Amino acid sequence: MHPQVYPTEAVPLQGVNYGGLPGQPGVVQHTAVNITRGQPVITEAPKDYIIWSLCCFVYSNPFCLGLAALIYSIKARDRKVVGDVDGARHYGSTARSLNIAATIIGAIGFFIFIITISVITTQAASYYRYNYRY
Repeated sequence: MHPQVYPTEAVPLQGVNYGGLPGQPGVVQHTAVNITRGQPVITEAPKDYIIWSLCCFVYSNPFCLGLAALIYSIKARDRKVVGDVDGARHYGSTARSLNIAATIIGAIGFFIFIITISVITTQAASYYRYNYRY
């Protein structure tokens, strides 16, 4: 995951003299560019999924997956602030997986609840209708 390090060359910018005594070398600003071969340069900041984790924690927290996702999201944000991009990506990926699991389990539970309520209501209505006829 770490790019290979190639030697950098110091190239003066436009040959501009940035001070110093006349006839002596002045301070020259240099730019160093590391170019990786065959490896994509990742410029996107790692995602921590903190909002999704908060929603899973507050609205559907099956098997405490929402809490675990929230903890990993906070760890990912802390790693991002410190500058550990690989650690932030790892924690963010784990938070994303836990959020997916919590969302799926919560949605399935919600649908089962709705189906159960509708079946019970239908059965109760037919029972009362049957009893009041006779």
